[in-house]
Amino acid sequence: MQNIQEIDELVKLISKLPGLGPKSAKRIVLKLINNRDELIKPMANTLAQVYKNVVRCNSCGGLKSNLTGCFNCENNKNKYTKICVVEDIADQWSIENSNIFQGYFHILGGTISSAGKKKEDLLIDSLVERVKKDKIEEIILATSATVEGQTTAFYIQDSLADIEVKITKLAQGLPVGGEIESLDDGTLISAFKNRLKINTNSS
Repeated sequence: MQNIQEIDELVKLISKLPGLGPKSAKRIVLKLINNRDELIKPMANTLAQVYKNVVRCNSCGGLKSNLTGCFNCENNKNKYTKICVVEDIADQWSIENSNIFQGYFHILGGTISSAGKKKEDLLIDSLVERVKKDKIEEIILATSATVEGQTTAFYIQDSLADIEVKITKLAQGLPVGGEIESLDDGTLISAFKNRLKINTNSS
């Protein structure tokens, strides 16, 4: 490929996307250049709008548009009594695609000690507020079966100890060390259907 600075910069940026290396990035860039009117121009406009308007909700952690608000928080059509707590948005999308869960989502934004994150960096306090405000009856902890995921789940359990709410976690079918977004629909359905109630008594 010719040594063109603009192309080199674009290849570097695309290479940073999940599952893409330099070779795949170069093929994508070539496709874009050969279809500049059909792809580059509308993509540039869309990316600019996403950068301008799409942000993370400070309450539930999901994505929202500044133009329409947060659907997850403002979904008044269905008044749910359950919140599924996940680590990131990819986990939410995986669970939504399985059609096994009907309720609200709460996206923490990571796990405790993951990439240097502390409990203060996660939206745990806002989860407690949502449980109180929306009269939630069940919290489903759908954190990954990693050390960080389980540590985060225990901390959430402790944070909700003084609130009368049922706390469950995903059960069989969730492999040790497994991440939610990498599980197939069958495994997710099994894990949700067989979720276990957590004893919140400190004894």
